[in-house]
Amino acid sequence: MSQADWLSILGWDKEELEDLRFVGYSYIKQGKYDVAITFFEALVILSPESIYDLQTLGALYLQKGNNLMALNYIEKAIKLDAADLPTLLNRTKALFALGYKRQALSQAKALEKCPQEQIAGQAQALILAYS
Repeated sequence: MSQADWLSILGWDKEELEDLRFVGYSYIKQGKYDVAITFFEALVILSPESIYDLQTLGALYLQKGNNLMALNYIEKAIKLDAADLPTLLNRTKALFALGYKRQALSQAKALEKCPQEQIAGQAQALILAYS
């Protein structure tokens, strides 16, 4: 079923999706990643065009060490926005974790030059860690 069908069946709109995100994010803040994954898996079904939900689910799988699943969701997020820096950083982490060092180093070197200090700093740290 499409996203519109599920939202219609449930009688939901954007407000209910935001509530679901809030609860999922609350579990992330508590470090309860398995529970948060359940919420974000539901969200990507209900709202497949949400880069935030896809990227967050990818980050959660990365945190749990399921790097292949992480990369799967991160790649879906990148298809929606190829310039989203947190998503690109998580993609770099997943690539390193999966052993795709050349591809990951290339991505990290590009991110190292970005104007956002936090992203650039984390990219630099990854380069140092994996070089």
